[in-house]
Amino acid sequence: MPLQLTRSDVLAFRRSVGALDERRAPGSDALRRAAWAGLQDSTPRSALLSLHARLTGVTSDAWEDPALVQVWGPRFSAYVVHAADRAVFTVGRLPVDARRRAETQALADRLEDWLGGEAATYGAAGRGLGVAPNSLRYAAPTGRVLIRWDGARQPVVRMVPPPDVDPAEARLELARRYLHVFAPGTPEGFASWAGVRPRAAVATVEALRDELTPVRTAVGDGWILAADEPALRAPDGSPAHVRLLPSGDAFTLLQGVDRELLVPDAGRRAQLWTPRVWPGAVLVGGEVVGTWRRAGGVVTIAAWTTLSREDRDAVEAEATSLPLPDALTVTVRWAES
Repeated sequence: MPLQLTRSDVLAFRRSVGALDERRAPGSDALRRAAWAGLQDSTPRSALLSLHARLTGVTSDAWEDPALVQVWGPRFSAYVVHAADRAVFTVGRLPVDARRRAETQALADRLEDWLGGEAATYGAAGRGLGVAPNSLRYAAPTGRVLIRWDGARQPVVRMVPPPDVDPAEARLELARRYLHVFAPGTPEGFASWAGVRPRAAVATVEALRDELTPVRTAVGDGWILAADEPALRAPDGSPAHVRLLPSGDAFTLLQGVDRELLVPDAGRRAQLWTPRVWPGAVLVGGEVVGTWRRAGGVVTIAAWTTLSREDRDAVEAEATSLPLPDALTVTVRWAES
């Protein structure tokens, strides 16, 4: 029989493994744990704000820490990952199909030849190769392409030696990361999150079957890592008072029925997962209670419920602590949701 998990079991576990209950002191190990599922950076500097939600002392240049690298990761989105995990988020997505894998390697070869050991904007590289610049993302699963994107200008690309790793092993580890941080998971969920073909996702999860435990939640059946079962049965820790999570943070990077578990109200889900650029999520006591957006130094909070004076003060304090560039002074505005 599948293990029965309540909504509170799942969310408490996700917060705990996502390092959201208590900020950790900075350091390479803490950076790696904070980026265990990667830090999506498609919205400029969202990776930095995800770090701020998990670590103490995060400054506006923390995303450039030598322990971190920037890649086109899951779904070919911009990601900040720990350097030790570059292979997991790149080679772990290398196509299984021989023809597509050869095309991926050939594109990386062409890009490396054109760059000649230098770095260039992806626009210049695309023009030099006679291809659409965005198509260079498809070389990323070789693990040989690093990017640097500060959000204001075009990404700069450079080549590095390929990771010495078996692609199948990297894919298994990528699935373990997904099943740990987004527990419980499914092959379909893995395919959607990682941006891999459904058939490859099914085969990968099936290869991990001996490491998995079946579970059931209010939104359906799934799998967890067997090693995570004790923590799911008895989640450790208490939720932080307030966190402001940026657009694309791993805690809200959900699709389909997984969104229903985090935000049961359909109308509120439509406000968090919008058709265009998602807003950030406001967490109070571990629950999503509203959204937020930033324009320059102005942070606008749209609460879904009436917050106490203490909660509002805590939200404003969290907003003013955001490590914004150029030493911007934060002004908090409250909007109708």
